[in-house]
Amino acid sequence: MPKVTIAQNILAANDSIALHIKQSLAARGIRVLNIMSSPGAGKTTLLERTIERLRGQLGIGVIEGDIETSADAERIEARGAETVQINTRGACHLEAHMIRDALQQVDLERIELLIIENIGNLVCPADWNLGEDMRAVIVSTSEGDDKPAKYPQMFASSQILIVNKIDLLPYVDYNVEKVKRQALAINPHLRLFEMSCRTGEGLDTWCDWLLSFARSDK
Repeated sequence: MPKVTIAQNILAANDSIALHIKQSLAARGIRVLNIMSSPGAGKTTLLERTIERLRGQLGIGVIEGDIETSADAERIEARGAETVQINTRGACHLEAHMIRDALQQVDLERIELLIIENIGNLVCPADWNLGEDMRAVIVSTSEGDDKPAKYPQMFASSQILIVNKIDLLPYVDYNVEKVKRQALAINPHLRLFEMSCRTGEGLDTWCDWLLSFARSDK
């Protein structure tokens, strides 16, 4: 039982910091999206394509989470978005205090939408509130169509489901309808997007929604 108490105390402290982050950014009119997936599902590539399409329309900042290296942050920054790298040195998720510290390095005057790219993991990030307004989980056709059934908490705690790499459907054994059916059984309120960052299919719909989301409280 003491272990449960410790875990509860840690999460309570995290939630307190997350609430402060959310309130502070909301006061500035900044919306926050937390993007999560397993490794290789395409989070960074999606951010690259999103930033390219919304350049000049929306001020986007990115907090990039990785266990090691700054490779993904360098890719994002090359597309023109202000980017801060967090390296967890082994931790499998981001926590609110990490976001609070990273925000000290962001010019918030230039930001309308803050995107947090979480550590590639479909388990731990689901439990940690980062002060986001919405959560998006990405699955890809290259990783199997059983992810909602295997990792239900991630889909239960998200508001958006993105099925990525649909250009590979002719070459893989992947049932999109099965994935959507499983995910909606867990969380019937999920907003669904299907896209290919390689061909661009579905990206316009995604970017139109992001613009609306970023400005919905203004």
